[in-house]
Amino acid sequence: MKTIIIKNIFPVVLGFMLTTAAAAQSAFKVPPFEKFRLPNGLTVYLMEQHEVPLVSLSVVLPAGAIYDGEKHGLASLTAQGLQYGTKSYTKAKIEQELDFIGANLNTYSSKEYASVSAKFAAKDADKVLPILNEVLTAPVFPAIEFEKDKKRNLSSLEQAKNSPRQVINAYWDHFIYGNHVYGNSVTGSPLTIGKLTADDLKAFYKANYAPDNAAIAVVGDFNAKVMKLKLSRLFSTWKKSGVVQNNQAAQAIATPTGARVLLVNKDDARETTMLIGGIGVKRNNPDYVAIEVVNTLFGGRFTSMLNDELRVNSGLTYGARSSFNSLKNSGTFNISTFTALKTTEATVDKALEVLAKLHKEGIDEKSLASAKNYVKGQFPPRYETSGQLADLLTQMFWYGFNESFINDFQANVDKLDLAQAKAIIAKYYPANNLQFVLVGKAADIKKIAEKYGKVTEKQIKEDGF
Repeated sequence: MKTIIIKNIFPVVLGFMLTTAAAAQSAFKVPPFEKFRLPNGLTVYLMEQHEVPLVSLSVVLPAGAIYDGEKHGLASLTAQGLQYGTKSYTKAKIEQELDFIGANLNTYSSKEYASVSAKFAAKDADKVLPILNEVLTAPVFPAIEFEKDKKRNLSSLEQAKNSPRQVINAYWDHFIYGNHVYGNSVTGSPLTIGKLTADDLKAFYKANYAPDNAAIAVVGDFNAKVMKLKLSRLFSTWKKSGVVQNNQAAQAIATPTGARVLLVNKDDARETTMLIGGIGVKRNNPDYVAIEVVNTLFGGRFTSMLNDELRVNSGLTYGARSSFNSLKNSGTFNISTFTALKTTEATVDKALEVLAKLHKEGIDEKSLASAKNYVKGQFPPRYETSGQLADLLTQMFWYGFNESFINDFQANVDKLDLAQAKAIIAKYYPANNLQFVLVGKAADIKKIAEKYGKVTEKQIKEDGF
C-alpha cells in the first residue's frame, strides 16, 4: 500500500480558513431590506432570511424612562404591563397560545425607548402576529395583574441594593446627569413604584404609545409582499397621536467643572465597587467606530491595558474594563472595577495611572493592529441571527444611522491610524474633572475618597439613587 504524506496540509488548511474568514469580514454587508411607512406614521422594515424557518420581530417607540416625570419606574412597568392582557386575550391566554407553539415574547423599557420583541416559527405567523398587534395597540392593564407585578418589582428593588454591582450604574447616571431626564432610573425605587396604580400605566400608555414615531422590523423566512399586506392590515388601525412628542432628553447636559466623588455607604460592604469617568458620546458620533477600536485596547477586552495592570500585573481586582455608554443625545464614559476595602486607594490610583499613560504615551502600531483585528473579528457575529438583524434595523431607526455604518465598518476600522487614535484619546477620554462613584463602607474609605474630589455621601439604604 502506498503511503501518502500529509504533514504539510495543516498550514495550508489553516491559511485557507484565515483567508476565508478575512474575506467574509471584508464582504459583510447588511442584507437587502425594504422600508416603508404606513399612513399612520409607523415605519416598517422587512428583511427576508430563508436559512431557517423562523421569524423575528422588533418594535421600538419613544416610551422610555425619560418620560417618567416624577413617577420613576412607570415606563418600565407600563412595558411589562403590555403582557397583562388585551381586549381579546387575557394574560393566561397570551401565555398559553405562545407557549403551545414555542413562540416567545418580550416587552421592556430602557432609558429612552420601549421595545417589543418576538420570535416564532414561520408557519405560525398568522397565529402570533394578531397577538402581537393587540399587545402593542390594545392592552388593558388589569389592576389585579398590575398589583402582582408591582409586588415582584418591589421585592427585586429591595434585593438589588444588596449587590452594589447591580445598582452602581443607576447611581452613576443620576450623579453624572443630575436633574436631566437621563438621570432617571429605569427601575424606579420602592417609594416611586409603591405609589403607582394601574391607572398610571393606562395614562402613560395613552400619552406615549403611538405609531407616529415608532418602527417595527420583521426579519426571517417569509415573502415580503405577503408580510407587507399582513402588517398593513393589522397595524393600519393603530391610531396616531396627532401630537408631536417632545424630546425630553433634548435639553443641554451640564459638563462637570470639577472633580467630584459620590460615596455610597454600605455598612456591611467588604469591597469597594467603583466607576470613574465622565461625559461620553452620542450613539451617532462620527468617530464611534474609532472610539470602539481605541477602547478595545484601553479596557474593552480581557487583554486590555486596564485589565493587564489592575488584574494581571497587580492583582488588585478580578477584572477591570472601560466602556462608552451612548444614548441618542449624550452618553458617558467610565472605568469600572471592584476591589477589597483595604486596596481601594491602590486600585483607584492604578486606574488613574493607566488613564494617564493612555494620554501620555498613546498606543503603538502593533497594539492598534491587534485591536483592529479583534474588533473586525467580533463584528459579523453581532448580526448573524434574525433577531440580531431585527434589532439592528430598529436601532438604525432609533439612533438615526443607516446601513453605511455596517457596510463601511471594516473599512473605517482599517483606515484608523496612530495619529487619528491619538486625537481620539485627547478628545474623548477625560483627563481632568473626573467623576467617581464609590460604593463601600464609608467609615473605611471616606478619607480616601476625599483625595479625588469633593465628596457627596449617600446611604445605600436610602430610597432611590
